[in-house]
Amino acid sequence: MMHDARLLADALRDPASTGALSSSEWTDLVSIARAESLIGSLAHRLADIGLPDRVRAIMQDAIEAHDLARRQALWEADCARRALADYRGKIVLMKGTAYVTADLAAGTGRSIGDLDIMVARDDLPVVESALLDAGWEWVKPDPYDDRYYRDHMHELPPLIHRERDRMIDVHHTILPLTARPAPNAQAIMDRAVMLDNGLHVMAPADMLLHSIAHLFADGDLAGGLRNLWDINLLVRQFAGADKQFWPELDIRAKTHGLASEMRRALRLAARLYDTPVSGAIAGSSEIADYLYVRRLLARDGYGRETRKLTRFGFYVRSHWLRMPPLMLARHLWTKWRKGGKSPS
Repeated sequence: MMHDARLLADALRDPASTGALSSSEWTDLVSIARAESLIGSLAHRLADIGLPDRVRAIMQDAIEAHDLARRQALWEADCARRALADYRGKIVLMKGTAYVTADLAAGTGRSIGDLDIMVARDDLPVVESALLDAGWEWVKPDPYDDRYYRDHMHELPPLIHRERDRMIDVHHTILPLTARPAPNAQAIMDRAVMLDNGLHVMAPADMLLHSIAHLFADGDLAGGLRNLWDINLLVRQFAGADKQFWPELDIRAKTHGLASEMRRALRLAARLYDTPVSGAIAGSSEIADYLYVRRLLARDGYGRETRKLTRFGFYVRSHWLRMPPLMLARHLWTKWRKGGKSPS
């Protein structure tokens, strides 16, 4: 049995390497891919190579499930577009929905959960009102949670549609307001690219930096292999299409205060997925990179979480990144007394 999720990273990086897998290793690979929400991506990567019959059936099911999820994501994006038809500002799609709507390689097989959009912060009341009128309602009615989101987070409290049971997260920037990096939300909105349906997606460098920020500056690396796979695919597509992508990425990373996170993301993507990166921008390996890789690969062959101490360290780090110590202590104390979880 594999000791960690490197089996999955290797299969995504080099599909041909799966040709030597034993039956039990195939079981491990499928279990880990499902746990990391990468089964759809893996299925598409393995589509053109010979597979054992039982594995082929699993992969075909994963492709069909992704096709359905893709259609649902596109439908939800269009529902939001119609609900906000009278809104004159930009509606910027984010994450998986942006990838599939813009027909990017990162959308192929990608699992997609909630619909994430970004609008100008000053326009939040207008957008919020329009969505409520169109059938969305609050998921978190608790007054403390509501106030916490509005005062400190990068998004409104989540909304869910009362009929379709689908959630939407309305962002006004890409990191919590209490986080140490302070991305320039207006710069992101200014550069956003309009699609044929009137919706927008972030410009290439900003889209990559959003994925990097989500992984390295706003969480405990949960789902990290999937997010790093996104980063790998975005880098390959954007850098391959534009010779000026690397200098532009470097400039935008400094604009958003994400230069350190960008360098680490590029190094780890190259390490796990052989992503072709600019060495001048990625910089040299650091000792801490080992800990990040250890956390990213913390799964056993059953798909279960492992390396509890490492996970806990990154969990603490995620809260430390989000807010100053006194605020963090007050927030955790309040949530503990209420028996709830921290907003995320």
